[in-house]
Amino acid sequence: MNTTTTPLTTTLTPPNPWAPPRLSWRWWPVFLRNLLVWRKLALPSLAANVAEPLIWLVAFGYGLGALVGTVNLPAAGGTVAVPYILFLASGSICMSAMNAATFEALYSAFSRMHVQRTWDGILNAPVGLDDVVLAEMLWAAFKSLFSVTVILLVMLGLGITQSPKLLLAWPLLWATGITFSCIALVFNALAKGYDFFSYYFTLVLTPMMFLSGVFFPREQLPGPVLLLSDLLPLTHAVQLVRPLFLDQWPANAALHLAVLAFYAVATFWLALALTRKRFAR
Repeated sequence: MNTTTTPLTTTLTPPNPWAPPRLSWRWWPVFLRNLLVWRKLALPSLAANVAEPLIWLVAFGYGLGALVGTVNLPAAGGTVAVPYILFLASGSICMSAMNAATFEALYSAFSRMHVQRTWDGILNAPVGLDDVVLAEMLWAAFKSLFSVTVILLVMLGLGITQSPKLLLAWPLLWATGITFSCIALVFNALAKGYDFFSYYFTLVLTPMMFLSGVFFPREQLPGPVLLLSDLLPLTHAVQLVRPLFLDQWPANAALHLAVLAFYAVATFWLALALTRKRFAR
């Protein structure tokens, strides 16, 4: 009697890149690894992240500020005149958090992911890709917080502001760094080389700096542009931090925090999905 054996075929379903994040505490060794490496280059890295915003502050705050004098900002019952250097300092500190987090989550993360293949080596250990991406996001946010802390100390030393409410600005600037590191990791997952980042800086970050109320009050913008400004994450960061510099409480704080949280969660999930696709090829 003849018997026919039918070969068994197994079809493997590729994992869904849009699945919810699978996170664990294994991100911590990756974060610690970045910290240990960074310690060797801490001073040059700090100078690069701190020197430029301080130059902006001195050049525009004291130079242009001598011509502008004060800026009228909306307040309860009317407007309040604010020295231009204080107005600029409260906006530029948010811009510094954005730039520091973005640079780390783009150039440094891309070097570790694509050029040095550090991520490939880490993934040979019992660490998942989701944990690596989370560690990169938290590391970029930490770098931005470290930079803005130094800038805040310089501002206090110059006597630009003495508001005790600045203690609350510190966690808000950390949240700003988290938001922009998540956004930057989206472009990191799409990049083929360092030149790709020029699109993000030129077409996204630079317009955002000028439309978010960092250098001049947003109320001067035309109506349609003002509506666009309301959608930008940097706008909401400035709206949270600037009143604290003026020794005031931010209006609609829950709304601004919700917008930053939405950008952070949505773009982190998007960055994770795109990174999974990249490593699945």
